Amino acid sequence: MTQLGMAVSAAVLLASLSFTSAGQTSDDSAAPMPNYVAPVQAPGQISNPSSPVQSQLTQEDLADILMARKEYHDAAISYKKLASEHPKNAIYWNKLGIALHQQEDLQSALKSYQQAIKVNPQYADAQNNIGTIWYQRKKFGKAIRAYERAIKLRSDMAVLYSNLGYAYFGEKKYQESIAAFHQALTLDPQLFERASSRAGSLLQDRSVTDRGRFYFLLAKSYADAGNYERCLIYLRKAKEEGFGAMNDVKTDPSFSALLKLPETQEILAPRAPDAPLH
Repeated sequence: MTQLGMAVSAAVLLASLSFTSAGQTSDDSAAPMPNYVAPVQAPGQISNPSSPVQSQLTQEDLADILMARKEYHDAAISYKKLASEHPKNAIYWNKLGIALHQQEDLQSALKSYQQAIKVNPQYADAQNNIGTIWYQRKKFGKAIRAYERAIKLRSDMAVLYSNLGYAYFGEKKYQESIAAFHQALTLDPQLFERASSRAGSLLQDRSVTDRGRFYFLLAKSYADAGNYERCLIYLRKAKEEGFGAMNDVKTDPSFSALLKLPETQEILAPRAPDAPLH
């Protein structure tokens, strides 16, 4: 297998901002699009104290708008004020963590997520976000344990299994990675077709090295889920990345239904010596 030093963008993926109210957690598979968008018609309305729209917005709404604009520093200041005024509100601590996380202040973000869990031990989003901290630090074992704790709290959230799959992949536990991805696709078949899949209370990090193997495992997960179209797409990607064990398709039971397809045979055909990789 060719080891590729390249990595998919290491930036944390923050889904479309649709923050839940205090004490609530929305389901990413049921609500991939925003549940709430602040009623702002033009940027000037936010900074204009006399704006009728601003007069209807809470301090939390304004902080959420700052996050949506990627003004993370100002958003963190607002969330910190909210958390100080309402220290028993786990949502505010989690949002503060995300604003800090997006500024790459991982240590401060971790403390905010931990405070959210201290306030509400059942808050799966904050537990997941802790996992994302460890994933970024390449502490994959710790990330796995955090994601598993989140899943115990919310086993219906596809994105948690997806994150767990990435962490297992980072740990080179490939069978466990496949199983996690398969469960994610069972809950949300379109999960990997979106840039992100969760409202703004939860983070994902989809950065990987060894993209060829990663695409192959994702193809296997799609094959197990019966989505052969997506399986072929990721098999082709695996080949393009130079994955050295493409012939495993011929012996792996997951791919047996695809072997006679001309598309599969084309993918498995040896590359001509002068053929481009892409």
